[in-house]
Amino acid sequence: MSEVDALTGAALAHIKADEFMPDEERGHAEAAVREDESEALAYLVDPTDLVAEIPGVELAQASWSSEPVEYDPESMEWDLDEEDGDFDEETDNA
Repeated sequence: MSEVDALTGAALAHIKADEFMPDEERGHAEAAVREDESEALAYLVDPTDLVAEIPGVELAQASWSSEPVEYDPESMEWDLDEEDGDFDEETDNA
């Protein structure tokens, strides 16, 4: 089973288990998940859960956007240890 199949299967199971989702919406959701793995991810990750534990933060709106990319471990884009921006730890005296 591929990673995409596992992701899609998990999203379909999540949709099936949602007892409050209307049948018409369920059919649309299942079709969208089968067609696009970014839709599958969107059904598995609740944006509210991502910020719920951060004091003073209230989610006002959320949307999803994604695209498939080729992973290149040598690319600087994939260096997760690097900071975004011009933050310099040595000169930050906050």
